[in-house]
Amino acid sequence: MSTLFSPFALGRQTLANRIVIAPMCQYSAVEGQASDWHLIHLGHLACSGAGLLYIEATAVTPEGRISPSDLGLWSDETEAALARVLKAVRHYAAIPMAIQLAHAGRKASTKVPWEGGEQLAPETGGWQTLAPSALPWEEGELSPLALRESGLWRIRDAFAAAARRAHRLGLDVIELHAAHGYLLHQFLSPLSNTRGDQYGGSLENRLRFPLEVFTAVRAAVPAELPVGIRISATDWVDGGWEIEQSVAFAKALRERGCSFIHVSSGGLSPQQRIPVAPGYQVPFAERIRRETGLPTIAVGLITEPEQAEEIVAAGKADLVALARGMLYDPRWPWHAAARLGAQVTAPKQYWRSPPAAFKDLFHKA
Repeated sequence: MSTLFSPFALGRQTLANRIVIAPMCQYSAVEGQASDWHLIHLGHLACSGAGLLYIEATAVTPEGRISPSDLGLWSDETEAALARVLKAVRHYAAIPMAIQLAHAGRKASTKVPWEGGEQLAPETGGWQTLAPSALPWEEGELSPLALRESGLWRIRDAFAAAARRAHRLGLDVIELHAAHGYLLHQFLSPLSNTRGDQYGGSLENRLRFPLEVFTAVRAAVPAELPVGIRISATDWVDGGWEIEQSVAFAKALRERGCSFIHVSSGGLSPQQRIPVAPGYQVPFAERIRRETGLPTIAVGLITEPEQAEEIVAAGKADLVALARGMLYDPRWPWHAAARLGAQVTAPKQYWRSPPAAFKDLFHKA
């Protein structure tokens, strides 16, 4: 029996298998509202046979978008646009769906990647960015405004309001984005947080705002709805955020009802030096799982079915997530099941598609 294709309980949500489609920004929204592209994108990934499908990083305020084309969930209009997409997808696919709630902080207000990704100034279609401290992400960029307490409370409440909207939409899992150099990660790292108040300095202080946001989101939705978080386990920069602090953060999150930790790394500083190799982030997920008891999702150059199987079978992580690999091969779970002698769920319209050698690939109940 394949462990990768065995069920897993994420909080009270049972997943059919351990394959997760990670959140991937599409930069195709209009004023934060989901478009027909999201219907196409999520629609075909919903037919992949994976155990869980993430909607992309979704901004909780307009200034929290990475680009003007980011998806948002801060108004009745953005909620209604996403509801339209979800209704169509769910009509044909029963895959559980998750949302990643985010605020980009100082990494907001940029061009979309295929236009270069550079920072947009307010006079060229961008906006004033916000951060823990007035430190730009990269030399030469406009400095963000350091958030005052009133601004922190506004953003905390925006996360909670977006979580309530996600619950109204019937989404199955909520994740907070505290990775890749975005706002919550900026509070965690001493490289981006040089505040002198209760939200900066010591590890306890740097954890404070992300924990306040998590607590507000957890309280905003029913207890049975799993709420987790994505973190960067290390900045890959000397003197920055690292794995020991990530373990301490995860323990504090566990005490506040966190359902899982989605473990990535990097993204906070252009000075990072990442030793990229297949599965290079898996040891972080393994350590956090071992030292906290929380379920973990491993991600990062997990490309082969046998590699994914070994990760979950050996207890290095509970789930594995694919991002770019799933864009390149949207039927990766089908092909993994064929390689590992397992079965997946597929729409009945596709039941005739497998080669004869894999005629029993699909569950047909």
